[in-house]
Amino acid sequence: MTSIHYMSARQLAEQIHSGAISPVELIEKTLDRIERVNPLINAFVAIRAEEAVKEAREQEARIAKSMDPGPLAGIPVGVKDLEDVEGMVTSFGSIPYKDHVAARDSVQVARLRRAGAIVVGKTNTPEFGFTGFTKNRLHGVTRNPWDRERTPGGSSGGAAAAVAAGMVPLATGSDAGGSIRIPACYCGCFGLKPTYGRIPLGPVKRLYTTRTWTLGPLARTVEDAVLYLDCAAGAHPADPDAVPRPPIPYVEALKTRPRGLKIGFSPDLGYARVQKEVKTLAEKAAASFEEMGHHVDVWEAALPDVGRTWSDLMNWELYGQLHHDLERIRPELGRTLAQSLDSAKDLSIHDHMRIQEVRTALNRVLWKVFDRFDLLLTPAMPTEAFGAEGPPPAEIEGHPIPLLGAVAFTYPFNLSGHPAATVRVGLTGSGLPTGLQIVGPRHRDDRVLQAAHLYQEAFPWNDQWPDDVHMGLDSR
Repeated sequence: MTSIHYMSARQLAEQIHSGAISPVELIEKTLDRIERVNPLINAFVAIRAEEAVKEAREQEARIAKSMDPGPLAGIPVGVKDLEDVEGMVTSFGSIPYKDHVAARDSVQVARLRRAGAIVVGKTNTPEFGFTGFTKNRLHGVTRNPWDRERTPGGSSGGAAAAVAAGMVPLATGSDAGGSIRIPACYCGCFGLKPTYGRIPLGPVKRLYTTRTWTLGPLARTVEDAVLYLDCAAGAHPADPDAVPRPPIPYVEALKTRPRGLKIGFSPDLGYARVQKEVKTLAEKAAASFEEMGHHVDVWEAALPDVGRTWSDLMNWELYGQLHHDLERIRPELGRTLAQSLDSAKDLSIHDHMRIQEVRTALNRVLWKVFDRFDLLLTPAMPTEAFGAEGPPPAEIEGHPIPLLGAVAFTYPFNLSGHPAATVRVGLTGSGLPTGLQIVGPRHRDDRVLQAAHLYQEAFPWNDQWPDDVHMGLDSR
């Protein structure tokens, strides 16, 4: 029997709706789990215990009056510490913002809470989500529940670690270069980076301009991510780039089983170096779609080199968010982050024209890809999880790689805006999860989710998670 700590959000919501478990009981068990596990993992950096119990009691009262508690009734959720929860500190993992209390919920958090979810705390992130592993000087290092000497990835590393360690069934993530898909891969979760604009950003002081930043779920099943997406998606005045809710809810779209899909598989996108064991597991996973009745061909072309463009845009976007405070807070920022922000000031109009030319070239290649294929598959990450303290690997099996070579498969699809998800495809010889990235045409989040669900049904991953003894706990 599945422990309550590893039940899916859908199962838990069903139990709450049926009366088999009460919202208060679930929240109390969740808080107890966090108290026991979090000191070993450091996924959560702040907890709202009293408020969560109070909200659970309010939900019980509504249920007693036969009022609908919502599709996420009583579900405990972690919120990444780049996103606002009213009354809680949004520190961005940065010392200058350690007392920065949010005046209101973000749009996404408000929608999840309106659907019945209960926020239990904030999850750790690297400073301003700037790296692919989760470590900052304010809250310290977050560790991977599968091996506490390894990183859970980043920047939604606290979120993924909390889900994998059985602390919460759902957590919010954000992804501007892989920050949902990287930790989903390293922690063995399901992570979805929706089409750009699918879930509204904000409210923010300054609208985002790079069109790379997305919000999405980290979960243990595709069904749970779909439940989350149906609650969070849809246009909102705070974000002029947000797109309307699709006419068919994702939970309904998931019931459709697509047949005869034309699927492309790229083991390297034409430039990436990949750990042999990781590559073998991804190839096996891609080939399994043939067994499910689809048509899989190797895509042998290459994406254009977009690494410099992506880096320039990330530096410029963050500089735009922080430039009013930058001189005041500079002494307390991480050195690498401060240097990156400084580099953004040197971008010229010609640099911005170059950036748009590169994005145009990328769009043209992917236009051709999705004229030919319904989906594109790649390894999610080039390696298994590296050391918790970092840095990312500078070589793979003796071959040097560039800095972005450690996250080679994710950031191009932030520049392009396509939906992309990570599904677990197995464990390496070190006992660490690795994943497959499923990329779809713009606005075909439904197709990405359907394919991920087909894979989950054929090769279920959600019945194997790090056990308590493995994480250093007793067997209580």
